[in-house]
Formats: sequence, C-alpha cells, structure tokens
Amino acid sequence: MEQLETTLAAIAGTDTIEAVEALRVSALGKQGWVSALLKSLGGMSPEERTSTGPRIHAAREAVTAALAERRAALEGAALEAKLAAETADLSLPAPAAPRGSVHPVSQVMDELAEIFADMGFAVATGPEIEDDWHNFTALNMPETHPARAMHDTFYFPDTDAQGRSMLLRTHTSPVQIRSMLAEGAPLRVIAPGRVYRSDSDATHTPMFHQIEGLVIDKGIHLGHLKWTLETFLKAFFERDDIVLRLRPSYFPFTEPSVEVDVGYTLVNGKRVVGGGGDVPGGGWMEVLGSGMVNRKVIEFGGLDPDEWQGFAFGTGVDRLAMLKYGMDDLRAFFDGDVRWLGHYGFGALDVPTLSGGVGVRA
Repeated sequence: MEQLETTLAAIAGTDTIEAVEALRVSALGKQGWVSALLKSLGGMSPEERTSTGPRIHAAREAVTAALAERRAALEGAALEAKLAAETADLSLPAPAAPRGSVHPVSQVMDELAEIFADMGFAVATGPEIEDDWHNFTALNMPETHPARAMHDTFYFPDTDAQGRSMLLRTHTSPVQIRSMLAEGAPLRVIAPGRVYRSDSDATHTPMFHQIEGLVIDKGIHLGHLKWTLETFLKAFFERDDIVLRLRPSYFPFTEPSVEVDVGYTLVNGKRVVGGGGDVPGGGWMEVLGSGMVNRKVIEFGGLDPDEWQGFAFGTGVDRLAMLKYGMDDLRAFFDGDVRWLGHYGFGALDVPTLSGGVGVRA
C-alpha cells in the first residue's frame, strides 16, 4: 500500500511528540485512512474480505507499532536532554535536622559510673517509693531520733503490709541496706538515683539526684575512704591538684563522720575547683559527706560489725554538674528550656571514658 509506505516514512521522520500524534490521528483516527479501509470491509463480499482483510489489519498493526516506537524514542531523548540540563550539586550540605542532647545530669551520672567502675564498684539501685524502715530506722534513725528533722520528707497516707509508713526516699542510702541484705559482704557499690525533699531555692529542688558509695570488707579504715574520695574527685574534675580537707561532722549512719571540702579559687567570678583553699584568693567548699559505717547499720544489713567494717559517702549529682560545668541555678536543670540544653547539653556521642576524658565535649 502506497499510503502505508508514506505514513511509515513520515513517522520515521518526525521530531516532536505533537507530530507523532498528528500522524496517529490521520491514520488511525475516526477519519483516518486506516479506519476508512477497515470500514470498507463491511461492503465487500466474503471472498474480497478474505483476500483484502489481512493486508488492511497488517497495515494497522504496522502503523501502530511505528507510532509507539517513534513516541518512545522521542520521549527518551527529551528525558536525557532534561537530565543533562538539570544537574544537581551533590556537594551542597543537607538541611540541618533538629538534634537532641544529653542532659548534664545524665552525662555526669555516666561520668561517675565510669570512674567508680574503674575502681571496682558496681551500680546498685532501689525503689524511689520507700518504706520508713529502710529509709530511716535501718540507718540508725528510729522514730524519736532528732536526725529525722534534717529531712523534709514527702509521706504517703498508705502503709505497707507490715504497717510501715511509705514515703519518697530522702536519700539513696536505703540502697545500702538493701544491698547488704541481698548480697552480703564483701561489698563495693555505688547507688545513683533521684531523691525527694520538700525544699526549693536556687541550690535546692524538691527532686534532685544523689550518688552514694558503700564499701564493706575486713580491715577497712578512714585511710581507704580518703584515698577513694581523692581518686574520685581528681578523675571527675580532671585535675591532679585536688586538695581535700576532712572535717569532723555528724551523720546517724556513720561513726566517725566527716565532711569533705575541696580547695578552690575564683576565676572571673566562678569557682574553679583545684589547689589548696588556704592560698590567697582561694577557699574551701564542701562537696560531700562521708564516714565509717555505723555498727548498727551493719547489723541492720545482716552482717556482724565485729567481722566487717566499711565506709560510705554521698554527694549531689546536680551540684557536681554545676561545679564542673559552670552552672549557676539548680532550678534550670528542670525547666526543660531547649536553649539551656543547647548550651549545656552533651552530644549523644560524647561518651565519657577515663582514657578519653570523662568530661569530653564536642
């Protein structure tokens, strides 16, 4: 068919999608020549349809295939041209995504755990809702003991199965009793966690964090305590010039009891821990309490005080964070201000290690 050859040649020579579409309409549309030939089959005799019909159908299939092939070639060429013109600069930085940060208290908790783990201490935990016996009585504070007045306690109206009053623990010291009862001796643990007291100002909050340490063994004395605290504070503040001053004090669960002060100097109005407190421009600052475990506390822990001795110490985690990282107001720790966390927070990969520095910051 002459029309078929002309149409196929025209399709092969088209250079736009629009031209291909126009040729499709002229051949296969309602008024197209292929459509006209198909309609003409209805007026033919059976013999004519048998001889002419296959050629007309073959022409329609040839035109349809040629149109599809040419359309695909033109669309592919258009896509390649578009990709060549619209290049992407992959060297540009990706848009900044919001990043969270590790709270300073969580970071300091990890630092303390790392330091004490290096000295052989395990981490012990206990309930924050505690009973009166573990929180006071087993720590040598019976109901009439005046030391209970030192703790502004949140009590619950409920009692436990033994009729003991329930409360929010005022210190992590109950963990010492639970650890002795559960594990016996020798024992070397730290007890970090949240504690609660009814107190609130720039340096006190109703909920804060403590870490306490307990060592129970044979032949333990104050020299062991002093070495432990000195090693701990040097590692935490990352200074070798830490100077301790031990002052006699009173705690019902230790005897003798000592307050531990560290020397500091003022630098640009900030306290910087290190050096002796008696030097010009220096001073002493209390950082923790400690002492030899009271015989009664050892007995309440299920151990024989004539066989086992020990020392204990405790300090505020929030206060250590304030001293080390220069924070002024304890209440800001609990405000949830993302600007504060952006300034004082730690990156998720700032994992404290003794080799890399327990206070390494990005």
